[in-house]
Amino acid sequence: MFGNIFKIVYFVEYVLISVVRVFHTRKYRTLSVSIDKKTLLDIVLLGLSGIGMVVPLIYIFSPIMDFADYNLPLWIGWLGAVLFAAAVWLLWRSHVDLGRNWTPTLGLRKGHELITTGIFKYIRHPMYAAHILWAVAQALMLHNGIAGFSLLVVFVPQYLSRVKAEEWMMLERFGEQYRNYMKKTGRIFPYCK
Repeated sequence: MFGNIFKIVYFVEYVLISVVRVFHTRKYRTLSVSIDKKTLLDIVLLGLSGIGMVVPLIYIFSPIMDFADYNLPLWIGWLGAVLFAAAVWLLWRSHVDLGRNWTPTLGLRKGHELITTGIFKYIRHPMYAAHILWAVAQALMLHNGIAGFSLLVVFVPQYLSRVKAEEWMMLERFGEQYRNYMKKTGRIFPYCK
């Protein structure tokens, strides 16, 4: 079942990040979205990201992908574990700071507020940053050509498609206030516009 320590550590961190997402999804699922900007492409890319998140579980619990295994130094796996822990924290912090303003698809809730405090004081899209950290960590921890890269391959197109649409939506809603916020923060990394 578990071929190495990184499969175990990955699985534990995967459970933690899943708990964060499920908790906040359930907490705010009854709140309606007043402006819905999701597209078919957004839904398809979200679904593909879900697949990219499930592939590692198949790898962990089944030998079906073992043919694509390769070896890397031990320190690379531990670096991945640290990055994944950072991703878990960043996703949790993002949800806490956004509160009821979070939506799983592109949209705004009634009374949606522009959050510029907490982690949002430094980066505009910490959830995307968390998912990118997760995807990189997955590649570093799971030394397998399929499972290691599955999230990275599907999340990057989602990020590229969605972040610009999200920023346009925020500009439409908050105008100059959001423009000023953009000047003070990095998109997914602090100090990187």
